[in-house]
Amino acid sequence: MSSTDQTARETALLALSACERQGAWSDGFLKKTLREAGLDSRDAALATRLCFGVLQNRMLLDFYIGKFSTTRPEKMEIKVRNALRLGVYQMAFMTKIPHNAAVNESVELTKKHCKNPRAAGMVNGVLRNVSRNIDRLPVIESDSREEYLSIRYSHPLWLVREFTDLLGSEEAEALLETDNGQPPITAQINTCRTTMEQTLDRLAEAGVEAQPHPWLPNCLVLSGTGNLEHLTAFREGLFYIQDPAARLAVEVADPRPGMKVLDACAAPGGKTFAAAIRMEGQGEIQSCDIHAHKEKLIQAGAERLGFTCIKTAVMDGKKHRPAFENAFDVVMADVPCSGLGIIRKKPDIRYKDPEPLAGLPAVQSAILDNVATYVKPGGVLLYATCTLLERENGDVVQGFLDRNQDFTLEKFQLPEPLGRAENGMFTFWPQRHGTDGFFVAKLRKKT
Repeated sequence: MSSTDQTARETALLALSACERQGAWSDGFLKKTLREAGLDSRDAALATRLCFGVLQNRMLLDFYIGKFSTTRPEKMEIKVRNALRLGVYQMAFMTKIPHNAAVNESVELTKKHCKNPRAAGMVNGVLRNVSRNIDRLPVIESDSREEYLSIRYSHPLWLVREFTDLLGSEEAEALLETDNGQPPITAQINTCRTTMEQTLDRLAEAGVEAQPHPWLPNCLVLSGTGNLEHLTAFREGLFYIQDPAARLAVEVADPRPGMKVLDACAAPGGKTFAAAIRMEGQGEIQSCDIHAHKEKLIQAGAERLGFTCIKTAVMDGKKHRPAFENAFDVVMADVPCSGLGIIRKKPDIRYKDPEPLAGLPAVQSAILDNVATYVKPGGVLLYATCTLLERENGDVVQGFLDRNQDFTLEKFQLPEPLGRAENGMFTFWPQRHGTDGFFVAKLRKKT
C-alpha cells in the first residue's frame, strides 16, 4: 500500500469523525475539512471518494457492521466506527482495493487514533469476517418497505417517507438511488467572451473531456478536469460551473439587455452570472447576500468572467430597503432551504436534524414578501429553492399569492424534454432530468 493511500485514508477518517462529532451535516463542512487538510490532487480525490462513499452508504455500512460485531456501531467510539465504515466501504464498493489493504489500513488507523487499546483487535476481527463473507453479505429484512429503503440507500426514515409521499415507492427508490450517484460537472459557456466550439477546443488542448449537454444550449458536461481552477480556460472566464436547473431558473426569469436585476440571495453567484450573460453585459445587476465573505466570492467570479454590470452588496433579504422599492425589472430569490435536492453533491445534508427545518417556510415567506416590494409594476419575481419538499416550494408560493393579490403565476416554456410549466411552477428531479433537485416559480407583478 502506498503512503499516499495511507494519507488519504487517514484524512478521510479524521474528516468523517470531525463531522460526526460536531453534528455538522450541512453547508459543505466535509468539503471544507478536506480542503483544509492540504492534500495533493491524488490524495484529495481518494479521500473525497472515501468520505462521500461512506456518507452515501453510512446506514447500510452500519447495518453490515452490526451483523458482524457484538458491539452495535452506535455504542462504539466515533473513530472506531468510522475506521470500520471505511474498511467495509472499500471492500463492498471499491472493487480495485485489495481486501487485505482495506483491513490492514483500518486496523492501523485504529491503533493510531483510537483510545481503546483493544479496539484494533475488534476492527481486525470484524473486517476479516466481512471480507470472508463479502459475496454473501446479510440481507436487509424488514416488514416495512420504507424502512428497507432507508437502510438500503442510507436516507433517514423521515426523508424516505417524505419522498414516498411525493413520488410513490417506486420512483422514490429511483430518487434515493440517484442521490447516491455521481453528479455530472456542467459548465455554462460565457457567450459574452467565447463560443462553445472555442471552449471545446481549449478544453481538449488541456486534456479535459467535454461533451455538449443533451438538451441545454451553451452547456458542457465535463470529465477528467482535475482542479478546475488550474485550467487556463476557467481562469480566463470562458465558463463557470452551474447546474442546468439553476441556469434554467434564470432563463425563466428572462432578464434582458438594459434591465435592472436584483439577485437577492446570490451566493455563490451562478444566477448572477447567468443573468449577466443573458443580458449581454448590458444593464445593471445588484447581487446581494447576507454573508460578507460570500460577497467577495461573487466579486471574484464577476471579475474573472469580465462583467462590469454586476454590483455586489451585503443584504439580509428579510430586511426592507426603501431605496429598492419598485426598482427592479427582475428580482430573483433563491432562498435558504433544506437543500434536499442536492444530496448528490452534499451527501451529508441527508443527516440534518429535521426539526429545525420546520421553521424554514417562515423564513422563505418573509424573504419573498420583502423582495416582492422591489419589483417594478409589470416585472418578474422568481422564487427558487434547491429542495424537493412541497412545504418549502409550492406551499410557500401559494401562501405568498394569498397575501399578495398584485402578483400572479405565469406559465413558461422549458427545453424539451422538460416541456411547459402551465401553472408557472416546475420541479426539477434528479432521477427524471439528471439535474439537481430544484424548484422554480415565475410570478408577474400586475401593472
